[in-house]
Amino acid sequence: MVHDDSKVLAEFFGDESFPVTWENEDDKKLFWFWDDNHVPFPVSPMYFSLDGWWGPTCEYLFKRFDIDTGVRWEGKRFNGYLYTAIEPRKKQDAAEAAKYYYWVIGTYANNFMGWWENRYLPEVFRNFEYIDTFDAKNASLQELMIYLEEAIDIQERHFRLHWILNWAQFAASVGFVSTVKEFIPDVDDGLLGKVNVSRKDRNWDSLKALWQLKEKVKKDPDLSKIFKEAKNVADTEALLKKTAKGEAFVKDVLAYAKEFGYKAIYTHEYTFPLYIEDQTPIYDQIKTYLDSDFDYNAVYDRSIKEQDDAIAWLRDKISGRSEEDKKRFEEALDLHLKMFPLTPDHHFYFDQGTFARMRLVLLRVADKMVAEGLLDDREDIMMLEYEQLRRYVGDPENYPGRKLIADAKASIEEAKKIKPRDWVGTVTQWNMYEEPYHSLWGYPEKFERGQKGDSRKIEGIGASPGVVEGSARIVKSPAEFDSVEQGEIMVCIMTNPAWVVVFSKIAAVVTDSGGTLSHSAVVAREFMIPGVVGTGNATREIRTGDRIRVDGNTGEVTIL
Repeated sequence: MVHDDSKVLAEFFGDESFPVTWENEDDKKLFWFWDDNHVPFPVSPMYFSLDGWWGPTCEYLFKRFDIDTGVRWEGKRFNGYLYTAIEPRKKQDAAEAAKYYYWVIGTYANNFMGWWENRYLPEVFRNFEYIDTFDAKNASLQELMIYLEEAIDIQERHFRLHWILNWAQFAASVGFVSTVKEFIPDVDDGLLGKVNVSRKDRNWDSLKALWQLKEKVKKDPDLSKIFKEAKNVADTEALLKKTAKGEAFVKDVLAYAKEFGYKAIYTHEYTFPLYIEDQTPIYDQIKTYLDSDFDYNAVYDRSIKEQDDAIAWLRDKISGRSEEDKKRFEEALDLHLKMFPLTPDHHFYFDQGTFARMRLVLLRVADKMVAEGLLDDREDIMMLEYEQLRRYVGDPENYPGRKLIADAKASIEEAKKIKPRDWVGTVTQWNMYEEPYHSLWGYPEKFERGQKGDSRKIEGIGASPGVVEGSARIVKSPAEFDSVEQGEIMVCIMTNPAWVVVFSKIAAVVTDSGGTLSHSAVVAREFMIPGVVGTGNATREIRTGDRIRVDGNTGEVTIL
C-alpha cells in the first residue's frame, strides 16, 4: 500500500515493549498513527466497532470528492489503542482524480453555507428530535434495538455531512492562505492564525450562556453565599435546592444543559457521562468563572480586535496592488470568514451532539437489558462490540455476553499499563510530507523529533504566538479543573470543547497531541494565550509545579 515508489523513511513492526500482530502484509505497508487527538485512552469495544469518525464515512469522503490523496482511512486497535491509516491512491489514478477535485471543490466552498443552513442543519435537527423524543421506557428490547439501528444510520449520515462540511471549509481556508501568500510571500503564520477566529458560533454561545449564569450568581448575595459555602462542587446543587431562589437557578442550569450539555469530557467515545446526564461539571465551571471573574465580553472583544488588526495589516500590505488583486483578496477573505464558524459548529452538532446521543441510545438499550437480567450495570454495554451485542440479545441463553464483557474490561486495564507508540507500520515520503490530513496530529514534526531520539527535549508546534513563564499544571480531565490556579500553564494530552472554560484561567497551554488547527490551538488563539501543541511527550516530561517557559512562536517548551 506504499504510494507506488514513495521512499520508505522508517519502519516499525513491533517489539517486546509494544508487540504488534499484523493481519496481513499490506497493513504493514501503511503508516498507522495513534489517535491521541481524539481517543487518547484504550478504546471501548462499542465505539471501535461502530467506526467512530474513521472507516466507512472516510471512504465516502474520498469517493464523494474524488480526493487525490487517498481511497480509505482505516482504524485498528494495537494493544487496545486506536490507530488509523490513510491508504493512498495509485499515482496515475491520483493524477486523474485531481483534475475533477480541483475542478469542483471551489463550488463546494462557495455554496456550502447555503446548503448547511437550508438543507443539512434542518436534517440534523430532525434526527436529533427523533432520538431525543423516542419513548424508550415503553419500548420492547426488540424495538430498542431497531432504535439503535436507526441511531447508527444517523451517526453515519451525520459524519458523511461532517466530511462534506470539513472539506468545503478546508477548500475555503486553503484558498485564503494561498491567496495571501501569493501576495505576501513572507507573511507570518502567527498573524494568519489571528484571522482564524469565528465571530459567531455555538462555542461562543455556550461560553456566553455560562458566563451569564456566573453573572447571575455574582450579582445575587444568596446564590454567591451558596457557591462559597459548598464544601465541594457535588454539594452545590443540593444546597441550591433548599431555597426557592436556588431551585430556580438549578432549573436555569438544567436549561443550559439541555442546550449545550450533549457532550462529555472526551467527545470521541461513548464511555464518559454527559453534561445532560450530570450537571456537576457545569456547577464546577460556574465556580471556576466566579473564582477567576471571567469576563466573556472582554475575551470576545479582544479576540475580535486581534482579528480586525490582522486583517487591517494584510489590507495595508496589499494596498499597492491592482484592483483585481485586491478584489481576489477580499473574496477569499470573505469566504474564509463565512466558513470558519463551521469549525466549532460541526464539533457541536457532530463530534459532540451526535456521539453524545449515541451514548444515550446505547444506555436506553442497556437499561432494558439490566431489567431483563442480561447486564449487571448499564455501562457494561460499552464493553460489547456492536455485533456481539446483537448476538447476545438474540440468544442470551447460549451467547457468552457476560464473559465477553469481563474479558473486555480486563483487556482495557492491561492496555492502561502500556505506553502507546506514536506510530507503527511504514513511514514513507508520501504519507509524511505529501498527504495533508495527518498534520492535525502534529506530523511531520512529531516524526522528525522521534527520529532524533531525544525523548526529553520538549518541542512541539507553535499554535498561538507569545512567550510566557509560569508554573505547570498537569490536567488529565475536567474533573481536575478546580485544581488549576489562575495564571498556571495547563499541560494535557489534548482538549476538546468541554475544556474551553478552563482557558479563562490559564496563562498558556501545552498538549501532547494536535496540530495548528486542533481544538487546543484554535481556542488558545481565541483567548490570546501562548500555545504549543503536538509535543508528544509534555505530560510525561513535565510535572505539576515545574516552572516552564512556553514559546508559542517557536513551539519550544523549556523546563526552567
